[in-house]
Amino acid sequence: MKDDDIELNQDKEIYQSIRETVVDARQKIYTVVNSAMVEAYWEIGRQIHEAQGGAERAEYGKRLIEYLSVQLTEEFGKGFNVRSLWRMRQFYQAFPILSAVRTELSWTHYRSLIRVENEAARNYYLQECIEGNWSTRQLDRQINTHTYERLLSSREGKDNEVGDNTIEIVQFLMIANSSLLQSIKHSFLL
Repeated sequence: MKDDDIELNQDKEIYQSIRETVVDARQKIYTVVNSAMVEAYWEIGRQIHEAQGGAERAEYGKRLIEYLSVQLTEEFGKGFNVRSLWRMRQFYQAFPILSAVRTELSWTHYRSLIRVENEAARNYYLQECIEGNWSTRQLDRQINTHTYERLLSSREGKDNEVGDNTIEIVQFLMIANSSLLQSIKHSFLL
């Protein structure tokens, strides 16, 4: 081998090593920024929820969201329209314990998850999303095709000896498990 070929191979190796360093750094930055953004949106949702109070203050709540939208958009740019602020509030309501919010998921994942009204189904999709490393497109597909409901339905058909309340039992176990895990995590953070 010629000296030029050896040097070219060394150059390629150095380039590849530097390239991997840059890609790794970008991924770390994305993860940190995403985590901070999700946490900020949760906190914004909490503050809006608490400021709005109960249903008796519904008109105030609507005006508050509109006011905040104008002020935040003026100062920080897009991302704080009325619809986005309502989503942040929904996010807090769906995940009222910050330590239960998983940093592995993006804001786009959470926007999909908050549309799922059934808490057991939402927890199922959340867990499967993390374990399966689902993209938001995959998550949306699973939600739109009612994977959770079909899974429960198929289990009910196979487990007739359990009885007619299989769905309720599975939902209870998923909620109980989720609540227990959240309680444990919360107690460690205090």
